[in-house]
Amino acid sequence: MKLSPFMLLCITGLFAIFSSTISKSPVLPLFATHLGAGPSEVGIVASVSAFTGIIASIPAGILSDRLGRRRMLFFSLIVFSTAPFLYILIDNIWQLALVRFYHGFATAIFVPVAMALVADLFHKERGEKMGWFSTATLIGRFMAPIAGGTIIGALVFNPGLSYKIVYLICGLAGIIALILTFRLPSIDKKFERQKWKETFSSFKSVLSNRLILTTAGVEAGILFAYGTFETFLPIYSIKSGLTAYEVGICLSAQIITLAFTKPAMGRFSDKHGRQPQILWGALIGAFCISSFSLFKSFFPILLISILFGLSLSIVTSATSAFIADLSKSEARGSAMGILGSVMDIGHTIGPLLSGIVAIYFGIEKAFIAAGVVLLTITFVFFVKVSVIKN
Repeated sequence: MKLSPFMLLCITGLFAIFSSTISKSPVLPLFATHLGAGPSEVGIVASVSAFTGIIASIPAGILSDRLGRRRMLFFSLIVFSTAPFLYILIDNIWQLALVRFYHGFATAIFVPVAMALVADLFHKERGEKMGWFSTATLIGRFMAPIAGGTIIGALVFNPGLSYKIVYLICGLAGIIALILTFRLPSIDKKFERQKWKETFSSFKSVLSNRLILTTAGVEAGILFAYGTFETFLPIYSIKSGLTAYEVGICLSAQIITLAFTKPAMGRFSDKHGRQPQILWGALIGAFCISSFSLFKSFFPILLISILFGLSLSIVTSATSAFIADLSKSEARGSAMGILGSVMDIGHTIGPLLSGIVAIYFGIEKAFIAAGVVLLTITFVFFVKVSVIKN
């Protein structure tokens, strides 16, 4: 059976993000501790790849506009397929940090370039198709911790061996994704004819588009809230009397909701418009993240987790498609790169700033603060959209 280019891209995304995720969840903090790292060093190592995403996503998008999407995807998958084997050679924490920095280029390049390619391939169904691609990557993201945790648990008597096996599987998934890339047709030859001057001019046009930047800001805001959710909900829930098993259900329910509703939410935005969906989804998200502070029992927290996953789906399925709509084809990689960089900033600083609030005012206030941040950014988006309409 011959697969379509889009289906090949989705399967490639599944294996690529599985490879990326299994390298860090749950193995990374355990491996860092095994190497003798303290809590602060574990935190540094965990943030290195996110930092790579912040600095590399925009250049990756620009280069994909100039050199073509397929070439940049191939480069990212070279990193996906080589970085995992470097972990096996590591014997100190600073080597681990360097490998994480190198490995971070894989996702930083792959995600915005792949999203730009999906946007290039589709127009009327753009939101739905981008939703399906995101769902494929989320399946990989969901499967990876289960696989990694199972291996570590089965070989608990020999942790050194378990880490090596996890990273071998990580590398195998990266190699499979690389092989799949060879089967992608050369569908973006027109980008090769673009001159550097034209490429940078296109990038400047994207950077000067305030609606694109404001839309990216909303995604950063919802990921700020998500970073707060995934970091502090487990601590808050355990302190409230929930078991680790119940916390796992809440976290998994949020991811499953996000994965299975993104195509439908993308299709909804194709038919009914992106802007209202972004606005209402962000408002629901602000309400949900703030509401965690009001409840301490399992079922309310589970319900809010599911609703928060839905709000993430509503927002993110529309923001990426809306930014693709606002950008020209020759600048779409740059636009997706800006989105990737801004969302990484939001995802990274969410736990940091919320952590400061939690230290001084309590975890409940950290949830409320995250809601206020998202609500503020949503208001700016509403004002910007209203001004343009008028």
